[in-house]
Amino acid sequence: MASKRRISYQWQLFIPLVLTLWVIIVGMTFWQFYNEREYRKSQINEQLSLVSSRILYANETDVDARPFMKFAVDYYRDNPLYDLLRITVYKDGRMIHCYGAPIALSDSERALERGVTETPGVDSTAGTPDAGKYFYYSVRKSKDGRVTVYTVLPFDNDILAASLPSTRIFWIMFAIALVATIVAYYSTRYFGRNITNLRKIAERASTDPNFMPAMEYPHDELGDISRQITTMYNQRSQAMQRQKKEHAVALHAIEEKARAKRQLTNNINHELRTPIGVIKGYIDTILENPTMDENSRTHFLTKASEHVDRLVNLIADVSAITRLEEGGELISTEELDFHDIAYTISNDIEESGDLGKMEFRYDIPLDCKVMGNYNLLLGMILNLAKNAGAYSKGTFCELVLTGQDEKFYHFEFRDNGTGVGEEHLPHLFDRFYRIDSGRTRKAGGTGLGLPIVQNTVLAHGGTIEVTNGVLGGLCFKFTLPKVRNRK
Repeated sequence: MASKRRISYQWQLFIPLVLTLWVIIVGMTFWQFYNEREYRKSQINEQLSLVSSRILYANETDVDARPFMKFAVDYYRDNPLYDLLRITVYKDGRMIHCYGAPIALSDSERALERGVTETPGVDSTAGTPDAGKYFYYSVRKSKDGRVTVYTVLPFDNDILAASLPSTRIFWIMFAIALVATIVAYYSTRYFGRNITNLRKIAERASTDPNFMPAMEYPHDELGDISRQITTMYNQRSQAMQRQKKEHAVALHAIEEKARAKRQLTNNINHELRTPIGVIKGYIDTILENPTMDENSRTHFLTKASEHVDRLVNLIADVSAITRLEEGGELISTEELDFHDIAYTISNDIEESGDLGKMEFRYDIPLDCKVMGNYNLLLGMILNLAKNAGAYSKGTFCELVLTGQDEKFYHFEFRDNGTGVGEEHLPHLFDRFYRIDSGRTRKAGGTGLGLPIVQNTVLAHGGTIEVTNGVLGGLCFKFTLPKVRNRK
């Protein structure tokens, strides 16, 4: 279909152009033919008039015109065109000289000095050789009107052929027309190719939104225009595709954020329901048994208090993770010595005994300055330590500096515990994710510790990942930004 349209469009250009050229060339040819024929006819009439005028002049000067007439007839008859020249001279109505058949013109013919007549002096219906022939004729009279000279020349095929231009002009004009046709064909083909390419682009673009044209165009004005149109179309298509991708990414981000909020809300509802239910159960039991012994009452109240603490921790963690997710870029940062943070955590753990028999140790050099929020970083390391103490079943955990680059310090927090299955690693930063559905509640965790760790690192502009380490337990690899202008 495309090829057929291309050829059709080329012929739509070619045919009108060639027809116009041929009309012009044929018209010029026939115009030249007409002018040439009229010029030849005018020459013949001028020659006839010249002969008549010369005879009249001889008569007016009393010179015998017969020698001139004989000379004229002999001279002109040497030319095949004038081989049948006839001259007749009348004086006072009487013929005095005649070369060839006498000439007798009608009154209307004599009224004209020259023209074309049919068989002068011969009955057109008679069977004479001259019947039905046409002649050029010239009529000249002397000033006194006594002498009239008639000259005629047959208008036969030879005369007509001699009146026409040379056939070479027809061949020349035909050659010109043929060359013009060839030039027109290749010109329309040349220009039609660019327009055909643009049509292909338009047709393809209307059906394929991802189409990116890359066609070659000639280095001329039309080619430059075609390239500019193609470039503008490509730029517009790329801009629209980028806009669609950005819109899709933004829409996905909004949907993902909404989904995360819904999931967080559902998880919070679920997590809140458990301690609240337990607290309500203990209180209801105490209220329903006023005669309960003191030890049982104390036991129930202690358990209720533990779940209240868990509920408080859960609300605090929810508040922290919400603040980090929605305003992480707005947290205040300052220059901090990460060695001091590690030292503070080590003392706090030793005094509180939160890790039980697990040992916390660190290898952070002095003057390890990071840009961060003190409380958030302190809480992040404590969360990692408590997570190791609660779930790793190891004997120690440690925080070490493993390297640095131009912008970031690289740290690892690892333990020598049992680790987790590889299938669980991608989900450890998911909120309320449990490897063992009952383990978190037994250990007293909220299920938000590791998500808070991840959001804290991200809020500081760093990265974090988790693997099973070489010591056997989990290994958290994270980066924190260096203090600006420090190497």
